[in-house]
Amino acid sequence: MKLLVVGASYRTAPVATLEQLAVPPADLTRTLDRLVAQPYVSEAVIVSTCNRVEVYAAVSGFHGGLGDVCAVLAEQAGSSPTALASHLYVHYDTAAVDHVFRVATGLDSMVVGEAQILGQLRDAYHWASGADSAGRLLHELMQQALRVGKRAHAETGIDRAGQSVVTAALELAAGHLDGDLVGHPALVVGAGAMGSLGVATLSRLGAGPLTVSNRGADRAVRLAESYGATAAPMTELADTLSTVDIVVAATASTEPVLTRSVVTAALAERDPSRGPLVLLDLAVPRDVEEGVAELPGVEVIDIDRMAALLADGPAAADAAAVERIVLGEVEGFLTWLRGADVAPTVAALRGRADDVVTAELRRLAQRRPDLGDDLRAEVARTVHRVVQRLLHQPTVKVRQLAAEPGGDQYAALLRELFDLEVPQTSPVDTVPDVLTPDLGMALPGTDPVSGADAAEPTPPTGGAR
Repeated sequence: MKLLVVGASYRTAPVATLEQLAVPPADLTRTLDRLVAQPYVSEAVIVSTCNRVEVYAAVSGFHGGLGDVCAVLAEQAGSSPTALASHLYVHYDTAAVDHVFRVATGLDSMVVGEAQILGQLRDAYHWASGADSAGRLLHELMQQALRVGKRAHAETGIDRAGQSVVTAALELAAGHLDGDLVGHPALVVGAGAMGSLGVATLSRLGAGPLTVSNRGADRAVRLAESYGATAAPMTELADTLSTVDIVVAATASTEPVLTRSVVTAALAERDPSRGPLVLLDLAVPRDVEEGVAELPGVEVIDIDRMAALLADGPAAADAAAVERIVLGEVEGFLTWLRGADVAPTVAALRGRADDVVTAELRRLAQRRPDLGDDLRAEVARTVHRVVQRLLHQPTVKVRQLAAEPGGDQYAALLRELFDLEVPQTSPVDTVPDVLTPDLGMALPGTDPVSGADAAEPTPPTGGAR
């Protein structure tokens, strides 16, 4: 099996395309099942966030696997593979490992170095594990990616530039409000992970008073109480909008929440001397209806606009340090992968040798029943010792050769020479916990993939396959 990554991100696709590709929580398990049901795909993980949709897959062939994954993505988007092709990127084998590690370290993020992606990767892995779509290869890849991401933040200064997307968006918003958010009333729409982060960041930056609106009123109340804010019902959204200067919208709604009619009604009641109403749309699909940006007195900052405004990355030295970490870790993973491929074959060879010895000793006991127990035991020890010594050097050497590029051929050769049947290994791994300072703790019912309001409860829990 080889690793394949197929995806689209803010770098390659506009928000409209990402909206089409986005996999909401209600569709995640079905889409994962659809992927692993394809002829060339045996394992799959889906990462669907506000600025990327990616499939990590274990495939038996490049062209067949690519066709399978693209077909499922096209079905999800209600489009055709041809129409999506210009927006998709593809990474295979070594390049796939490199890409996943770059994502985990924040090098591929819109806000380079942001730590929020670690929590999103962990939750995508958790969901795939619960849906039984992550097997041995993706278990190892995802666990190592999470470890590499944590290492990059611990050992370099990438965190200095790695603000969260929410922090970056609010800094852009401040530019429309005299450069400071202190004392500006704010509304957060959505009480998921992104909404929680929005309330926490607004509070830290001195904005206020703060208001939280959410489809689920209980979660809005709990989040508001945690930061001394006020909860407001979604039915009163226009009235609430008329009293604030900043809005962070981050729900999992499939339809715009801040429609042109709602915002127009709010503007009619709002004092224009207060300056523009700044709407930060951090959701995919979009929470702010497209026509709202045309209204006078409104500034809309969405994912597309953030990508253009946040083009400058962190200090070159920090990025270079993380690049070196990724380079070394990719090689380490590939060495493990090549060694892991040959290990079951070596075990099968030793098992075959033990079976042969056992069979021969049984025949000896039948032919020479006069041999005493002590003598039979000594013969058994001697024969086993001879076989193990004969196998020792070749198996050590094949492990060494297998760790080199192209080493997978040695395992295949052993299987062919000795007619070995190598069973599939069943990984028994738990999803490691990754808590990042920027991510914080999500409230119960939070969507673990997009970081917005959950459309259904927590992901299924099942055994790893």
